[in-house]
Amino acid sequence: MALPAIFDNLRLPVIGSPLFIVSGPELVIAQCKAGVVGSFPALNARPASQLDEWLHQITEELAAHNRDNPTRPAAPYAVNQIVHKSNNRLQEDLATCAKWQVPITITSLGAQEELNQAVHSWGGIAFHDVINDRFAHKAIEKGADGLIPVAAGAGGHAGVTSPFALMREIREWFDGPVALSGSIAHGASVLAAQAMGADFGYIGSAFIATKEANAVDGYKDNIVEAKAADIVYSDLFTGVSGNYLRQSIERAGMDPNNLPKGDISTMNFGSGGNSEAKAWKDIWGSGQGIGAIKEVQTVAQFIDQLEAEYRAAKVALDAAFRG
Repeated sequence: MALPAIFDNLRLPVIGSPLFIVSGPELVIAQCKAGVVGSFPALNARPASQLDEWLHQITEELAAHNRDNPTRPAAPYAVNQIVHKSNNRLQEDLATCAKWQVPITITSLGAQEELNQAVHSWGGIAFHDVINDRFAHKAIEKGADGLIPVAAGAGGHAGVTSPFALMREIREWFDGPVALSGSIAHGASVLAAQAMGADFGYIGSAFIATKEANAVDGYKDNIVEAKAADIVYSDLFTGVSGNYLRQSIERAGMDPNNLPKGDISTMNFGSGGNSEAKAWKDIWGSGQGIGAIKEVQTVAQFIDQLEAEYRAAKVALDAAFRG
């Protein structure tokens, strides 16, 4: 199945994942200008009225970029919506996105047919993130256009299934757009995602270590210094299992090896309840692929590096087949 025309301007087959707190207009604009899809969670804009301001800023700056760079226009952007019953902002945020005709919507923590219909009504497309094949079926049945399989090793809320297994199961029945998430921080990994059947690599943690990211220096430095062994999988902080940096858990006075169980019923995604805010402000999410991240750099520099790695991996793969 051919990809929607909205992706025609991509420099690389990459979607930047929405990072709670970390993703804001500066990061998204830089990602789109560099030629990859940028995204942010609607709930990062607080109060809700700020979402309108952010979408205005993103729309205007990308339009100006396109006028100045007609041969290299910006990639589209996406807004992430949390479809959890506690998100009392969802309808208000959707109305704001409709006003600005947000091109791509990414939904999490619940597939909702009415939301997908709303996105389609203004000409947008909807992706839903899933951790297994059963949830993937539900998302498509409820009208999602594309899937984001969140495989083992992904940053933040993540599943435990191997990307090889998850991609094979999904591709047995679904031929629409797929962005694979899980430990992708190198150009060769983007190519590997495509080899498994994905259309895009879904990259999050690597963008935390960029100058445009809304993250404290300690968080960025920890991403650079840490490796896969420094990632802890727990549901304590939001009630949904996810991956976090060991050092941030230790700094909060907890033992990463003996964390209690979490409870999603205590979460409040609409108003930024204190447990949720603490989880993503003081306990830092990260995927297992961070061993590939060697320095803090600008988004443009990182995408240049990613493209060079991607093209080198293609050359090496072609040579291996010829050999």
